[in-house]
Amino acid sequence: MKKKQSVPEEPAEVRLENVVKFEEDEENEAPVKAKRSKADHAGEEVVYHPVKLSRNDLYRPPTAEELNQLKEAESLFHCSLLKMQMEELLKEVALSERRKRQIDSFIQTVTKLIQTVPDSPEVEVSDLSWLSGAVKVPFLLVPKTTKGKFHMAPPSSIDLIGSYPLGTCTKPNVMVDLAVTIPNVTFTLLICLAQHLASSSDIGTMQYSCLHGNRLRPVLLLTPPGKDSSSFTLRVHACPAPGFFKPSRFHPQRNNIRTEWYTGLQTSQSESSEPPTPHYNSSVLGDLLPRAHLQFLSAVSSQCSAFTDGVALLKVWLRQRELDQGTGCFNGFLASMLLAYLLITHRISNSMTAYQLLRNALNFLASTDLTVNGISLAKDPDSTAPSISEFHDAFQVVFVDPSGHLNMCADITACTYKQLQHEASLSMQFWDNPTVDGFQCLLMTPKPMIRTSDHVFQLCELVKLQSSCKKLNLLSELMDHSGDYIHTALPFILSLLQQGLSQRIHLLTHSLSPDPKWSVESEAPKHKAQPPLSFGLLLRAELSSTVLDRGPPADSPKAAEFRQLWGPRSELRRFQDGDITEAVLWHGESICQKRLVPKQIITHLLQLHADIPESCVRYVGAMVDDVIKTGSEEESLVVVQSYDDLSRKLWRLEGLPLTITAVQGAHPALRYTQVFPPRPLKLEYSFFDREKTSRSLVPKEGKPCPVYITPITVICHMEGSGKWPHDRLAIQHIRAAFHIQLGELLRKHHNYTCRPCPTHLDVWKDGLVFRIQVAYHREPQVLRESLTAEGLLVVRDNDEAQALEMATIHKPLLTSTLHGLQQQHPCFGAACRLVKRWLSAQLFSDDITEDTADLLVASLFLQPAPFTAPSSPQVAFLRFLHLLSSFDWRNNPLIVNLNNQLTAVDYTEIKNGFMATRESLPVMFIATPKDKKLSMWTKRSPSIQMLQRVIMVAAESLKVLEHQLIDGSQKQDVRVILRPPLEAYDVVIHLNPKQVPLLDQAVDPPAITFSRGVMSGSAAQPGGPLPVIDYNPVSLYLGELREAFGDLALFFCDPCGGTVITVLWKPKAFIPTPFKTSQVSARSVEVTGDETKTVPNVEAILEDFRIMGKGLVKSVEARTEKWSF
Repeated sequence: MKKKQSVPEEPAEVRLENVVKFEEDEENEAPVKAKRSKADHAGEEVVYHPVKLSRNDLYRPPTAEELNQLKEAESLFHCSLLKMQMEELLKEVALSERRKRQIDSFIQTVTKLIQTVPDSPEVEVSDLSWLSGAVKVPFLLVPKTTKGKFHMAPPSSIDLIGSYPLGTCTKPNVMVDLAVTIPNVTFTLLICLAQHLASSSDIGTMQYSCLHGNRLRPVLLLTPPGKDSSSFTLRVHACPAPGFFKPSRFHPQRNNIRTEWYTGLQTSQSESSEPPTPHYNSSVLGDLLPRAHLQFLSAVSSQCSAFTDGVALLKVWLRQRELDQGTGCFNGFLASMLLAYLLITHRISNSMTAYQLLRNALNFLASTDLTVNGISLAKDPDSTAPSISEFHDAFQVVFVDPSGHLNMCADITACTYKQLQHEASLSMQFWDNPTVDGFQCLLMTPKPMIRTSDHVFQLCELVKLQSSCKKLNLLSELMDHSGDYIHTALPFILSLLQQGLSQRIHLLTHSLSPDPKWSVESEAPKHKAQPPLSFGLLLRAELSSTVLDRGPPADSPKAAEFRQLWGPRSELRRFQDGDITEAVLWHGESICQKRLVPKQIITHLLQLHADIPESCVRYVGAMVDDVIKTGSEEESLVVVQSYDDLSRKLWRLEGLPLTITAVQGAHPALRYTQVFPPRPLKLEYSFFDREKTSRSLVPKEGKPCPVYITPITVICHMEGSGKWPHDRLAIQHIRAAFHIQLGELLRKHHNYTCRPCPTHLDVWKDGLVFRIQVAYHREPQVLRESLTAEGLLVVRDNDEAQALEMATIHKPLLTSTLHGLQQQHPCFGAACRLVKRWLSAQLFSDDITEDTADLLVASLFLQPAPFTAPSSPQVAFLRFLHLLSSFDWRNNPLIVNLNNQLTAVDYTEIKNGFMATRESLPVMFIATPKDKKLSMWTKRSPSIQMLQRVIMVAAESLKVLEHQLIDGSQKQDVRVILRPPLEAYDVVIHLNPKQVPLLDQAVDPPAITFSRGVMSGSAAQPGGPLPVIDYNPVSLYLGELREAFGDLALFFCDPCGGTVITVLWKPKAFIPTPFKTSQVSARSVEVTGDETKTVPNVEAILEDFRIMGKGLVKSVEARTEKWSF
């Protein structure tokens, strides 16, 4: 068999979607390409031949190299798949040969153009009259008076620097650096090059920028013309010639900016008393040393074959954590220098693989604090080089270059390095965890601040930081940063917040201002033009919401320091232990308010110490929480306390034929995850009629639908006994008898109003209704047993037995487990409520059930990698949307390790079983310790189509919500993600709000409210008539619609106050079918020749919708005519 195929000029770049896909059987393996001639001709047809191997070749022993690779895969990786994933990732980020040729060609073009820069007459530096055209200066000219001469001349040399010649340049943001050396006899600027290149047609776009946001290091960005303009960028640096400055002149303790020149004011300071300018000095040194750095890195990388791949992996890791770009970033250059340091200090060996280099680099970062113990690449620094301690005096983070004069981390704040350390430490924690997909967590999952930090806030009007510099007396530092008041004030603001938040947070992070870019024809943007500064807080869940900050005793020397920090908020307080100490009390009554105590602290400290008003602080830590404010966590606590009291009373009951062995809650409210928890109610009896025999309350005709009262399910297990019958009907009768007797005992001993039923007992207690269901542990087994005609006992599983087992065993167990999770993570319940509010608002609550949603959220807390467990509902909700939209449901099970019961062996067993029986399993497979093989929680829903819809809406909701939270310039309305798009539905049934009992829970509740038979005040005392329980006309009507027309359409509704029911026709239902008298319901007959067929009668069906919902349905709107085809 032969196959012909045209070969493109370069092989197509690999797209890393599922990293490795095995889609072909062994017998259909791709044939091996035969040797070709004229390989350089693109589009040439080549012939492929299958390779015929002899028996000896097929069974040849592995070579030494293959054995080494197998041993490496076994010892270093969890499995060979991880090794292949790493290799595929490296191929993905590496530059293709075609891209390299494009870059080389453009570099040659630009080099030739720069070499033709003409000479110009000498002028004063401050004289810009020689500028022609629209090209502007890339500096903020402050101060404007500058001494010196200037003339334009051709450069003395043009060299490639940075990652491209080193081989560590990676996609997607391909940046190639070109150093243009200025002749010693002249002093030129990028503006000369910009003016010279502006007229060339060989240049696509031309912009100014700053190297890593440093305004003292402007660069010129060039892109090629045509379709390749976005494929890479050439960054041109203007560098002084080697030896132009003595490095010793830029010692971090020396001054190179005169106060008198900078301020324009006469001062009495002598030159020796001028403040040091370490940041300015390091900026100048940075322009002096790039060639020396390239030579150093080239020498080191030549000794280690995996160096370039190791740097590439480290750069990908940094990029996913948003640490590699912007002002004060840990960029690719520092990543290369870090690996070089580890190599020359023999912490890693030259023979290590890229995987090992990454691992050791992260281990070093996690265990080494460069804010305390700086490191140096200088082997034999000269006598004028600063010491490490001198660098520490001037900078927060210290990493000295090979010359011994430059701190390469000069612009990095201590908070950014602590974030880097935290991320490295976190990565090392789950690296070797076989239950975590290390590759996905380390290198494939993005970690934006809004999804990583528990609370985020922004400083919006950055111009206010000018007054902060004045208040904090930072003139020397402002001069050192050449007027950049934002990055002058930033370290001091971070230190202030760190001091104020102290024990409440694990970590304080801040965004890295993006490198500004502007046209060469525009003035340099002012500092205030940059986006708002964002700050992230990683909270300590147990301490973050404390309302009292207790300080030192009043007579302690530290009391003055405490008062100075907190100002007028500090006051002397006497505590129960007799101590009189300084203390600060914050406002917070509800749990929701206490969660925002950090906001109070931040706004107070910024106003007091930095002159930043509260109006400039945009706190987005809990903006989404507003949608569940009407149902607070305190209400769930009231329900749980009432249930605990009922449970104790049930245990103490005497007079039952059998003892109670267990009382278990089986309702979301008892695990704090009910979207709107049941509220204790005080009923207005005049609103209701009375039922004649039992005197229970019933709805009064003409009145609005009464308040909806949720029955809280409680499972009461009775002890086993030989007296229990073995017949299903007899067991049901016994259970009904227990319900009657339990009701009588509770009424007799506690005066509770009870109503027994065959399936349950309703108890009216503390303004709540508890629905007690007696359970017998062998009943599911009895339901599975049946006798054949021959008298044989047959055991068959069935839906009835599964439903009973779910209700009496699995749901109570899940409730108690998740109740325990809520005790460990206080925001778990609120996160579940947010998630379920979104699901119900988007009409997905029947597809992703309450139990399924709770398990999905639990997975975020139990296995949060690559994050830490959420400590705020909002960040948990964002991660839920990301999980839902990005998880590979087709190829992976979601394993929820409740109570940490699953081992690594269990994980492997679950995954193997999943892959072996994938086709017969639910589309969304969730495994738990008690359910490893079946995914009983998602067995019936969602369907493939609905899961695809959920994924699509989750992805769009995440995108919209994150944009809302980050971008303060647009209209703030986070509820936009809770308003479903109705365009996708065929029919919309509008309901009468008066008959919707949960109307006050709607996303956008109407201004008009209806009385629903509830009085304000505390709950009713025990006794009194039984209220109307579990009466919701909307859900009853929805059930009737599904029963009558479920074969023709899908019906959707928001159970939390939704006033519309949406209908989606099933396409298959509208295919004409042969006439049958048994199948004419809701169908019309069509006669075509000899054929008689039936099709759904849509007009009659819509009329049936109105008739069935009389009094509830306001109107039926047909939005499409899909059925007409």
